[in-house]
Amino acid sequence: MKIAVIDTETTWGDEVMSIGMVIADGTDFSPIELKYYVIDPVYKAGGLYSYEMFKYFKKKAQITTRAKALKELDGWLKNHGVKQVYAYNASFDKGHLKEFSSYEWYDIMRIAAYKQYNPFITEDADCCKTGRLKRAYGVEPMTRLISGNHRYLETHNALQDALDELDIMRMLGLPVNAYGVARL
Repeated sequence: MKIAVIDTETTWGDEVMSIGMVIADGTDFSPIELKYYVIDPVYKAGGLYSYEMFKYFKKKAQITTRAKALKELDGWLKNHGVKQVYAYNASFDKGHLKEFSSYEWYDIMRIAAYKQYNPFITEDADCCKTGRLKRAYGVEPMTRLISGNHRYLETHNALQDALDELDIMRMLGLPVNAYGVARL
């Protein structure tokens, strides 16, 4: 079974300026194929992390319109037989990609931020009654917690972030069906 992990970056005006997606093996979470789109002309408006768009994967970046990028991604997902899309704080990405509403969306954060699913969260961690960490459960602090790499910095490049989110899934060591409780 194959899955997809997606990340988007947005402009100051909250429009999608880049999309990174990884097709991965749903058993061991190893990346199979990557796609990276920079949305023209939207990216020219700029955003908080505009400087990261071409810092990584410059040769991989396809500068194109939103309609073309999403059409290509949709065809790519279908060619791989992917029905499940994962993202960290998936409601953000799903809300910005209404064209992908027919896919099953799962929120990696809904697993990673809860001590009942994440064995790296200690019993003395500051959590809500639900088991969710009260703070520091974004991609950067979570990757630092799980990997032990306290120097890790989130890039805010859509493709690199999608790879990092896939890595969180891999490091958590849970089977893909454990994410059923994280379906949006």
